[in-house]
Amino acid sequence: MRETGLQTVPGTTLRAPRRPPVVIGHRGAAAHRPEHTRAGYELAADLGADRIEPDVVVSRDGALVVRHENELSLSTDVAARPEFADRRRTQEVADEECTGWFTEDFTLAELRTLRAVERWPHLRPGNTLFEGTVLTLGEVVELARARGIGVQAELKNPSWSSSIGLPLAELVCAEVGAAPDVVLQSFDAAGMREVRTRLGSADTLVQLIGDEAHHDHQVTLVGLREISTYAAGIGPSKHRILLRDERAMMIGVSDLVAQAHRAGLTVAPFTVRAENAFLPAHLRRGTDPAGLGEAGTEARLLLALGVDGLITDNPEIAVRERAALAAPALAPVRPRE
Repeated sequence: MRETGLQTVPGTTLRAPRRPPVVIGHRGAAAHRPEHTRAGYELAADLGADRIEPDVVVSRDGALVVRHENELSLSTDVAARPEFADRRRTQEVADEECTGWFTEDFTLAELRTLRAVERWPHLRPGNTLFEGTVLTLGEVVELARARGIGVQAELKNPSWSSSIGLPLAELVCAEVGAAPDVVLQSFDAAGMREVRTRLGSADTLVQLIGDEAHHDHQVTLVGLREISTYAAGIGPSKHRILLRDERAMMIGVSDLVAQAHRAGLTVAPFTVRAENAFLPAHLRRGTDPAGLGEAGTEARLLLALGVDGLITDNPEIAVRERAALAAPALAPVRPRE
């Protein structure tokens, strides 16, 4: 097992959250509608999400658009559009070589002509019926406010974006400022420090933490204390809390939630998904990766461990399990005298 700097606690005592945990609709309600579409965001609100989570990238003319990443071939129909064939190229994005079509090569008007498609049609074929148009961050914030919910926006590679002349962090701060209903998050620690400086507050900032080894230092006690100097919370991979072995069997839990709370940080892990492909082996039902397993059990365990929120493709599952955990125990029935 990879060393994380945290104790592995197979039988950790469960604790109640300090406040009701928030349900964050990951890219909308991605289990039921294509990511980052109006239909997906609206359904997330209908299913009870407290916040919706767009990923934010920048167009060539400086517009803030919501896409999973700046490469467009998986989330739009750009590859089938002959008029854009000559825009396909290879570049290095945040130290990784990538080939495709990139938002920074398109104006917002051109991006509006693309169709936002289902990124995983092999797992979610029904979602292809609800494909939509590319939205801006402003439109998502407006939609959320109209529904009385918040936004938790992920800035995609803001340091890299700034290096190519598209200052994502600056543009986002200028558009949403320190609005209390808009939380900003990123895996890019340098980018989050820039956002902290620009906003003058850490209250609405979250540091995302992935599975990869280069994130291990962030979940040590020293790393968590460092994050607390520029962010109010962490968004770790759920695998940092619910530990698995190489066979995808759950083997215990870490004490990351407790340690983060001791550092004054909230914890909202990602991503709870219902399909077998994303669940630990003992919660899968059948062998079809697209089949639905027991995601409710996973959500319930994370909530019972005291997380402050859940980022999920299935808001309805997190809402249901949150309500069940908060329900008072039934009083015993006394016999009539």
